[in-house]
Amino acid sequence: MAEKFGSTLLCAPVVEKTVEEMVAEMSAARSQGADVAELRIDHLAAFEMRPDLELLIKNRPLPVLVTYRPKWEGGQYEGDDRKRFEALHLAMELGAEYVDVELKVAREFLHFLSGKRPEGAKLIVSSHNYQFTPSTEELSTLVARIQAVGADIVKIATFAVDICDVARMFQVLVHCQGLQVPMIGLCMGERGVISRILCPKFGGYLTFGTLSAGKESAPGQPTMSDLLDVYRIKQIGVDTKVYGLIGKPVGHSKSPKLHNAVFKAVGLNAVYVPFLTDNLANFLNTYSSPDFTGFSNTMPHKETAVTLCHEVDPVAKSIGAVNTIIRRQTDGKLVGYNTDYTGAISAIEDGIRGLQGHKDGTVSPLAGRLFVVIGAGGAGRALAFGAKYKGARVMIANRTYDRARELADLVGGQALSLTELENFHAEEGAVLANTTSIGMNPNIHDTPLSSKQALSSYAVVFDAIYNPKVTRLMREARECGAALVSGEEMFLRQAMGQFELFTNSSAPSDLMREIIMKST
Repeated sequence: MAEKFGSTLLCAPVVEKTVEEMVAEMSAARSQGADVAELRIDHLAAFEMRPDLELLIKNRPLPVLVTYRPKWEGGQYEGDDRKRFEALHLAMELGAEYVDVELKVAREFLHFLSGKRPEGAKLIVSSHNYQFTPSTEELSTLVARIQAVGADIVKIATFAVDICDVARMFQVLVHCQGLQVPMIGLCMGERGVISRILCPKFGGYLTFGTLSAGKESAPGQPTMSDLLDVYRIKQIGVDTKVYGLIGKPVGHSKSPKLHNAVFKAVGLNAVYVPFLTDNLANFLNTYSSPDFTGFSNTMPHKETAVTLCHEVDPVAKSIGAVNTIIRRQTDGKLVGYNTDYTGAISAIEDGIRGLQGHKDGTVSPLAGRLFVVIGAGGAGRALAFGAKYKGARVMIANRTYDRARELADLVGGQALSLTELENFHAEEGAVLANTTSIGMNPNIHDTPLSSKQALSSYAVVFDAIYNPKVTRLMREARECGAALVSGEEMFLRQAMGQFELFTNSSAPSDLMREIIMKST
């Protein structure tokens, strides 16, 4: 019977290490919670077979997987295969729990052993495709080929050109689990990250993490701390519900840290992951299982989501943008909502209330004010409609004037180009709200409004960007004397709304605010 190692975490190595450094990293991996350490012999500088392997294996603080990867399979070794085979055989004799050999030479390796295979060491036979992920049928055929050569554990690593590629790997993992065939199935690249996080749910034998960022041995490899502390991979099982952030990009987002921490605090068997998505329709059609329960939805898919959801909340429909998608459990239909407008508008209202002299709490402080929105995308539409509902006079500025004009017509406001905004002098008490990605990390020196003279006209400036926490726009607005409302506050409030939609329960607002404060 195959072992089930669906939550096993293997610590992957770093290129060009001394044997002493690798020993130290094994100890660090154990202290961080790894179950197995991969010893990439091809990554060792000046490798001396017997003394180095004895030092690495005899004093190992945790089980080890020994790999001696050749250049032709993505590794560093360029010599004769026989030398590799000798090293792997010696590793088995010294007590290594696992050795990894490539499918292309697996038969030759087993012939080299000639019946002298030590007991206890399990043979992983691996296949890597650094260009794409084959079809489900081709992956299944590959599994059968790997089994046929005598593998104890099947390993297939492919490159995810699209996030939907990962679904094929999940299908093969589930099939192998049903047949009690131990399999490691991972998709490399940023679009394949979910394969490394969710593999326990689908029966993956183990997953790979690195000790720290920047030390990845394969593209898209997360850190051990993220796998263990953010995604709680050892608690993920077949019944775990999956939530996540759909967008492009998604790597900058704080949503996984926030939602996963809250799920843990309230005892919810769920995980929240990043879905780097190029085509929203393909994603929603592919990940249609009831276990993919709810999604945050960000740029550039907010407007497209309106047309793809089976039902859309009236406010979200009028805004023309959906930032939250729920899969209704009774019938599987997708229902779209917008929590951006409530999160942003309430934060801006509180920012205005904080201004000296504003005391009336019965009427929205936005009523009658000029509200200038930069951007005409999903977030811009949410702010524009939200401000209109509160009685503000709305003006839309956008790089493409026609889009600004279109949104302005919908909310009964005025339109400007960004160039015109540079020379626009707002009336006293006006609010400026940036909803574009201009100034987002890593482009932190950019700003949608570089004229300080124009900035000085605004009483309140809001920036939807929260990475960095203080953008150039906000910094310069502060220098001009404006009150600031951060994107972090909007992010927090819209996330509270999403949590309530995800769980049908009240958001633990104090806890969520505490988590955000600790993460900055």
